Formats: sequence, structure tokens, C-alpha cells
Amino acid sequence: MKKLFLLHLVLLMAMPLFSQQITTREMDRINWMEFADFVPEKINTVLLPTGTLEPHGVVNNGADNTAPFAMAMDIAEELNAMIAPTLNYGITGSMAAYPGAFQITEEAYAPFIRDILKGLAKNGFKNIIILNGHGGGQTAVLQEVAEEIANQLGVRTLVINWWSYASDVTMEVFKEDGGHAGLNETAYIQAIDPTLVHKEKYNADMATPYPKSGTYSAVPFPSSIGLYQEGQGYPNFDEAQAKEYFQKVNAKIADLIKETIRKWDMAGL
Repeated sequence: MKKLFLLHLVLLMAMPLFSQQITTREMDRINWMEFADFVPEKINTVLLPTGTLEPHGVVNNGADNTAPFAMAMDIAEELNAMIAPTLNYGITGSMAAYPGAFQITEEAYAPFIRDILKGLAKNGFKNIIILNGHGGGQTAVLQEVAEEIANQLGVRTLVINWWSYASDVTMEVFKEDGGHAGLNETAYIQAIDPTLVHKEKYNADMATPYPKSGTYSAVPFPSSIGLYQEGQGYPNFDEAQAKEYFQKVNAKIADLIKETIRKWDMAGL
């Protein structure tokens, strides 16, 4: 009887510890009561993955959504962050004519992302981190709107183009530069889900180097794989390199977020 009493006492003492653990980091998979228990008292950082639907060589059209969401899932615990639902449609640009691509105008995209950021601020998040999976004109809109919301509402925003910020990781792992749907992005998707990579459909003629500034401009872009440097960035489908790249990219992005928040806090912002 005494042993049962002690066991019951231990369980009662442990219950507050168990209740401290959130069931999931995904905002759309928890209920409003659990959200209220954790935000903003215990969690004040949110990761918002953004992307678009456009061709990506031999990986999925939604690679720009798949990558930042997987990144958010991998680093959220380390950052003590929630993950907002991915904004899957974006400003596709020069590849909008390809099958399965979607193009959202800047006139529609800007107010939509503005209201999303306002909603995240209203719900108590102090640090709003946009993990952007698609560049071009979308980057400029995200940066402009994020700055506007930060200044208006007193929150702190950070917009990250992961492939660009981690370009040194690309060189470290592959010893060459990458590209849109090239060596680096294909590897990142391969590490997430190899079934999204169709090596059997690949040939090197699917890739075109991006033109140097002021030389020429083609719309639609003639290839769904765009190389940052001529002769570099062709996918190699190496599984070991893909896993290494995924881990190192995520570590670099997580370090940037942690260091930015640390300096915000240090400055009293």
C-alpha cells in the first residue's frame, strides 16, 4: 500500500512536467486551448514557410514549399518555435508558363502576406521568422511587408532565403555552386523525401546557366533548371551528400535565427 501511495505521489509531482510539453509545433494541428497555454508565455517565436508552385527539373513542383517546411520541422524544437501553415502560392515569375505552375500577382500577394503577419503578431508572437523557399520578386515583397509590420506593430521580423544564405554550405559540401532545381536544391529535396526525385527523367540538357546581368532575358526561362554558374550545379543525386547538405544547411539557418534573436534581446528591442 505504501509503495502504491509513493508511486501515486511521484506521478502527481511529474504531471506539471508532462503538461509543459506541447503536443506538436504545427499551429494548424493544435487546438485553441493548447495554443493559449503556450503562446506567448512559453513560445514567442514562429516560423512561417513561404514558397510557390513552379517547375524544378526532376523534383516536385512544390519544392519551394517542401524545403522550408521540412526545415521548419527540423529546427523548431531547437528554437522553441511554432510553425505556421506554409503559404504555398507565390510570385512565380519567369516560369509561370510551365505545366502545374501558379502565378500570384504582387497586388494580391502583398496584402495577403501582410494580413498573415498581422495575425501572427496579434496572436502573441514577438519573433516572426519567414523561411522563404522562392526568390525573385517574391523576396522583395516579403522583405518590404515584413519591415512594415515590424515597425507598425513592434514585432521583430527576419526573412531568410535559405539557398542564398547557405551558398557557402553548397560550396563546402559539393565543391561547386548550385542553381534553381540544381545540385543543391535537388539534394535538399532528396534528403527530405527521395520519392520526390525522379532521376530517370533527368538529362543535362534540362539545365541552362542564368544570363549575366544586362546580356539577355527570356520568358519563359528555357529550362526548369537554372545554373548560377556555367558548368556548375548539375544534379548528382548523391544520397550521402544530400543528407550532409540538409543537416548543414539547417544548422546554419538555426544559428542565424538564434543569433538574431539574441542580439534583438541584447539591444532591448
